[in-house]
Amino acid sequence: MKEFKVIEGGVCAAQGFRASGVYCGIKENPTKKNDIAMIVSDVVCNAAGVYTQNKVKGAPVVVTKKNLEKSGGKAKAVIVNSKNANTCNADGEEKADEMCRLTAEALGIKQEEVIVASTGVIGQVLPIEPIKAAVPELVKKLSYEGNVEAATAIMTTDTVKKEYAVEVTLGGKLCRIGGMAKGSGMIHPNMATTLNFITTDAAISSEMVKKALSEIVKVTYNCLSVDGDQSTNDTCVLMANGLAENPEITAEGADFDEFKAALYQVMANLTKMLAKDGEGATKLLTCVCSGAPDLDTAIIVAKSVIRSPLFKCAMFGSDANWGRILCAVGYAEADFDINKVAVDLSSRAGSIHVCENGAGVDFSEETAKTVLTEDEITISVDLNAGDVSATAWGCDLTYDYVKINGDYRS
Repeated sequence: MKEFKVIEGGVCAAQGFRASGVYCGIKENPTKKNDIAMIVSDVVCNAAGVYTQNKVKGAPVVVTKKNLEKSGGKAKAVIVNSKNANTCNADGEEKADEMCRLTAEALGIKQEEVIVASTGVIGQVLPIEPIKAAVPELVKKLSYEGNVEAATAIMTTDTVKKEYAVEVTLGGKLCRIGGMAKGSGMIHPNMATTLNFITTDAAISSEMVKKALSEIVKVTYNCLSVDGDQSTNDTCVLMANGLAENPEITAEGADFDEFKAALYQVMANLTKMLAKDGEGATKLLTCVCSGAPDLDTAIIVAKSVIRSPLFKCAMFGSDANWGRILCAVGYAEADFDINKVAVDLSSRAGSIHVCENGAGVDFSEETAKTVLTEDEITISVDLNAGDVSATAWGCDLTYDYVKINGDYRS
């Protein structure tokens, strides 16, 4: 797959996007880490979002969907907080609407042009006063170099900020696509994952923004699983302000394909960052399912392996217990012949072939231990039933995952 030039800047890499982040005190924190962020475009953007399909939806998800529908897929700003998910609260939508109103008023824009998101503890009432006090400061600190402040503000149990950006030439014009993400636990998506904000200065219509986002989410964020728990607040938003002045992409074609390829690189790398920073994780796991008859089969099988708790535990222990892989392949809800399946395990330290035609083969346990002790492991599953492949990402399951989630509200 084509590789695009990686650049700095995250959500501020594209022309015309400013960001900021501050500590407002939503939750008492002696280190005063940023807990609220803002992203603003100099001009109105064509925008689209995908969201959790959990029946329990955070109030910000409901409000953001409503705003984008009301505005006809237009947006100019994002306000997002951490530490409190604003979910399962009687006044949740009222508070999410108020966050939009405060932002719109401070920026002099329409309320429906604001995207709102929250992440953190579910079921605790969101205090609006700290947010109200923080909005003027967020606006004052908006900067074309404010991406780091914003990326750190959305972290919860994340141990590192997650940013990525690339350059792509469309219609002879240099365009940029960048993004930031947060997520470490409660990650098992369906239509989106965690909180993700992608910005671009490419000119692309609202309809094609929506199409590109939907197609790339399917093969990136939707192929991620840390712990099998789908969040209530999952949101992924793409905003395009057109300031690169390329001929607007309004239909499928070469430029749209190039845009999607660059968008894939950004979102796939953010997905890998989310997987590697899974709560308590020590290893990034990548499952590549090849030889599938179609894309859906490949995705289903790859995700089945990545989300298997027993397999994840085996990887934590550097144990080449390939039977757990084949077990997970076997209960995948897809149609293929298990007796044709082959499995390999690999890392920087080498590779081992552990299964052929659905049965085990001899391999060196010593070599296997060396391969699996590395911090990035690839599991290759060949269905030998076609020529389509897909990739899923996850992490190992460790003692620390239980520790982190045993007192998450503390």
